[in-house]
Amino acid sequence: MRTLIFLLTLFLSLLPADAASDRSPNIIVVFMDDMGYADIGPFGAKAYPTPNFDRMAKEGRKFTDFYVTQAVCSASRAGLLTGCYNVRVGILGALGPRNTHGINASEVTLAEICKQKGYATACFGKWHLGHHKKFLPKQHGFDEYFGIPYSNDMWPYHPGVRHLPMAERLKRWPHLPLIDGNAIINPALTGRDQEDITTQLTERTVSFIEKNKDRPFFVYLPHPMVHVPLYVSDRFKGKSKAGLFGDVMMEVDWSMGQILDTLRKHELDKNTLVIFTSDNGPWLSYGDHAGSAAPLREGKGTMFDGGCRESTLMWWPGTIPAGSECNTPAMTIDILPTVAELIGAKLPDHKIDGKSIVNLLTGTNAKSPHEAYYFYYGSQLQAVRMGKWKLHFPHGYRTMAGKPGGKDGIPTRYSQSKIGLALFDLEKDIGEKTDVKDQHPAVVNRIKTLADAIRADLGDRGAKGKGQREPGRL
Repeated sequence: MRTLIFLLTLFLSLLPADAASDRSPNIIVVFMDDMGYADIGPFGAKAYPTPNFDRMAKEGRKFTDFYVTQAVCSASRAGLLTGCYNVRVGILGALGPRNTHGINASEVTLAEICKQKGYATACFGKWHLGHHKKFLPKQHGFDEYFGIPYSNDMWPYHPGVRHLPMAERLKRWPHLPLIDGNAIINPALTGRDQEDITTQLTERTVSFIEKNKDRPFFVYLPHPMVHVPLYVSDRFKGKSKAGLFGDVMMEVDWSMGQILDTLRKHELDKNTLVIFTSDNGPWLSYGDHAGSAAPLREGKGTMFDGGCRESTLMWWPGTIPAGSECNTPAMTIDILPTVAELIGAKLPDHKIDGKSIVNLLTGTNAKSPHEAYYFYYGSQLQAVRMGKWKLHFPHGYRTMAGKPGGKDGIPTRYSQSKIGLALFDLEKDIGEKTDVKDQHPAVVNRIKTLADAIRADLGDRGAKGKGQREPGRL
């Protein structure tokens, strides 16, 4: 027996690198845009069916307390792809077509982590980390890229300029391009073009999986939907019986089904980790063209949980326990180090903020690797979550204040409000309604101490921290 084991070990050591890499798990990250906490069936959606997300939850794991770094597009994507709080890497807010900065070449992306181990890598969808060539995915570890460089409303058909002549519109918003690799293949997307985009991204993803089924691969699929303006293919128009938003969600659910079915078809399902989440909560001012964050407070553009806590599913049959649920806080910054551990890749030499949550994926234990998570909006530290507690520091925020949003893609105005120092017990008060700071002074003081330390590292309200890095610039 010992001789047999020795010979087997020797044989495996002599296998070519490609053969060894076949045993590494494939990674797929699906990143929605502006999807609310309650917009899929496993988290409460009832107005339209989402059978494939239901299937992911049944066969995988729900993460009920999963966060993004900031409740806005570019900042959120920076956190996911670098494993860092976005303020560390200098990406704030939502980059637009006039911006001349983006992700720095010195940052190590999730794709570059995977490239260490010979993975095929692709990004299909909305990038939003700089639209100039040096910032695009192909320069940051992705073998393939197909999609739009920033949000699908950053174009001359934006509701705020549609009343103007086209010449005036173009002074505010240039045409929205479609990019393949580094080349613009359509310089001016139309609404009809956007109707096909979910289908195109899905087909690209399926094709990439099939092309690379015999080697490890990483796919990043950041859907432009359900960010307004909403568009859906003819196949799904009116299908939900719940308006355009429901139609779009059904098409995204179909997209996920195509991916899962492809993995099963090629017997890749037991060797593929699929992560589904969103970049921030719903854009509530758009009313019937926005989703729901219920039972969470507020939505996109705020650091209440409705803006930054995302409905999240992770699926890996045979590794992730089926039909399970994780209530331990986690964040997108943890995805990069988790993947690095799973595939045996080296972490970046510079500081990152995320930590591996392999234990949360596998259900081996529910202990968080973090004492706390920190919530900035812009450059301001607005809140800290420590265990079940979330402490808000005084700040202003936008709110619908109980008013309904707009209709048919035209938003209504937000009101402005303020919150003082406030502590919430999220286990008892998921909607962040009842301030309990006076009953728990020790908790408040501990979080304040943690906040002081992160301010020294990442700054606050324009004051620079010693650990901040510059974005890339032209």
